[in-house]
Amino acid sequence: MIFSVLGRYFFVRYVITVLWFLFGVVSIIYLIDFSEVVGNISEEAGQNLVDALLITALRLPYILQQTIPFIALFSAMVALIALNRRHELVVARAAGISVWQFIMPFVVGAALLGAASVLALNPLASWSQKRALGLEAVGGKQDQVVPWLRQITDGQDTIIGGRGIAENGTELLDAVVIYFDDQGGIAKRQDATRAVLSDGLWTLHDVTQTEAGELSTHMDEVQVKTNLEEDFVQQHLVQPDLVSFFALPRQITLARQFGTSTSALETQYNYLLSLPLLLVAMTLIAATVCLKFSRFAQSPTVILGGILSGFLLYVTSVLVKAFGSSGILSPLLAAWIPVVVAMALGLTILLHQEDG
Repeated sequence: MIFSVLGRYFFVRYVITVLWFLFGVVSIIYLIDFSEVVGNISEEAGQNLVDALLITALRLPYILQQTIPFIALFSAMVALIALNRRHELVVARAAGISVWQFIMPFVVGAALLGAASVLALNPLASWSQKRALGLEAVGGKQDQVVPWLRQITDGQDTIIGGRGIAENGTELLDAVVIYFDDQGGIAKRQDATRAVLSDGLWTLHDVTQTEAGELSTHMDEVQVKTNLEEDFVQQHLVQPDLVSFFALPRQITLARQFGTSTSALETQYNYLLSLPLLLVAMTLIAATVCLKFSRFAQSPTVILGGILSGFLLYVTSVLVKAFGSSGILSPLLAAWIPVVVAMALGLTILLHQEDG
């Protein structure tokens, strides 16, 4: 019974600490990002301060999800150290409660935080970041790289690209279509404010056409035939970290059908699957710091060691994830090896501190 009561108490303390950290991190991210966005808005495109506030709000979930591992680490450290300073952990240990028992509410809380990040925050971040990129492209400030798409339709060889994407990749902003002749030279070029893919056609809007030796001409709308399917274009243009967790399995299946590499998509999918356990590993690191914190007179060096350990785990997971995305490592191994190793080390250290 005492463990059940203490367990709920520890869990509530952890949740409250997480909420405070989330509030603080969200506030800091919004202020810093707003200062950057407000300098990039385009008055020529009719954007104003309200657009800057909206873009910043839309970018917030995507940036926030990058900080979740550190929020889990710091929340567990602060909650455990606060309990330690009030000697509540000492009382719990004196009552016969082991480290495994009092750490369990924090482990459960970290796993739930990871699950919420994957199931709720990730889809929200995917949706909002795409909208933010679209608004930034309207203002001419989108940093996203849009690869050229080559197509040969009815014997006509063309490439199409743009400065930004919208609508999950089926709309290109500031689009450019280049036509090649039979010798491979450039026959003509069409610049459009946007190009929309639908029913086997690229529909170009507000088009300026330039041909060699002729004056540029303007057309309201031009349709270009294409053999590119919408799913294929979306799969090529949308970055893996902008695909929501629930859409990743379908994107992986489509990539296999089109014969393109699935390494980046599979790595992202496995990374999201492993995120709850990554947060658990961060919590185990915090627990090892908490026990040392009690034994070594609350030394700041011990706290710094915990922070550096968590940072090292995060950097390692990001680097190994990059190896998986590039195909150097198996996506499964790239996502899970850092998590499994960190959890094994954390459990081993706790076992040594508890029983050694």
